[in-house]
Amino acid sequence: MPVDFALIGHQETWSAAAGVVSALRGPEHAPIPNDEIREILPWIPPRAVCQVEARSSLGARAQGIYIDTFIPPDRLGPEFLRDNLARVRQAAAYAIREEAKIVSLGGFSSILIEGNFDQIPQKRETVFTTGNSLTVAFIAQGIEKMCALEGRDLEGATLLIVGATGDVGSGCARCLAPLVARVQLYARNAARLRALRAELEAGGVQVETATDLQQFRAEADIAICAASLASPSLLLDLVKSDAVICDAGYPKNLAPCGALPDARIFFGGLGQIRGGMRLRPDLDGVLNRHPFPDVVHGCLLEGMVLALERRFEPFSQGRGFISPERVTEIGAMAARHGILLAPPYNVNGPVEGSGKGTLACRMKEPEMAEKSPAWSGWA
Repeated sequence: MPVDFALIGHQETWSAAAGVVSALRGPEHAPIPNDEIREILPWIPPRAVCQVEARSSLGARAQGIYIDTFIPPDRLGPEFLRDNLARVRQAAAYAIREEAKIVSLGGFSSILIEGNFDQIPQKRETVFTTGNSLTVAFIAQGIEKMCALEGRDLEGATLLIVGATGDVGSGCARCLAPLVARVQLYARNAARLRALRAELEAGGVQVETATDLQQFRAEADIAICAASLASPSLLLDLVKSDAVICDAGYPKNLAPCGALPDARIFFGGLGQIRGGMRLRPDLDGVLNRHPFPDVVHGCLLEGMVLALERRFEPFSQGRGFISPERVTEIGAMAARHGILLAPPYNVNGPVEGSGKGTLACRMKEPEMAEKSPAWSGWA
């Protein structure tokens, strides 16, 4: 089978990791207990878990593979950076051996690389993309959709972006800042923050920045979490009680319930393949853990879209270079093939309709990811 695209990712939770391992072992074997999975997973090398067929609404099809890095869910911290980078490199080498034409680095894989593509193996016939341009497109579309559902005034809003100088955060800032009244940008790197502020102010945007979240007043009508907060509860004092909140961080920061009773929270950066997607073996419900069918993270979908377009090029590379023009371009490509913004949802399920008080917001409990079927294992 020709490999048009390869998708590199890993599982966010131990239950998802156990599901993948059980699927690989086959139904004839009894599931491995979670405590044993914790011992086994670090010893599993990156490998293809399944074949993936993406179907365009135009009738085109692209064939690919999903490669799991098998990074343990509890080893995402900086102390495991070297080991995790090694796993991403091994997964990239695997994709090259399979002669994949384009490779999407899902979620945490692209965070590890940080735009330094010289850290992964290279071969002229295989190109790599972070997929972050399409992720930004779906985040921006999601914000606009949620504001429309809630009857919110986007033009008069204050927008807070957590993780503003990362690839996704800065892309969101460039795309959404011209649409709102004011932006608040939080990041730890002061130099990058100053550069982004200057860039946006040159375009006439009113900008406030901080390297400490507590410097902001609780004025944000809209918030995007594009980076994982060390303490998600920090967000509570920074947004209005009825804020629209997009959780686009990794791992997810927020879950719905009672601390902000009128807030509207949804997971961002997700698209749905309306033409359908086929996994062989059938791991739907194991990898694709969403309340809707054929939903995938934008970072992985970008590789599928480019394969359907037969544009095997490194569309998203480097840190902080995502432009509104490129976001519009990849979004239009995706839409042409029927790959559209996924219906909004959060850990409690679909987010539909409008009206204050219909969806509350709280910080994620430590085991929330283990309990919910809505958490994705794709990135």
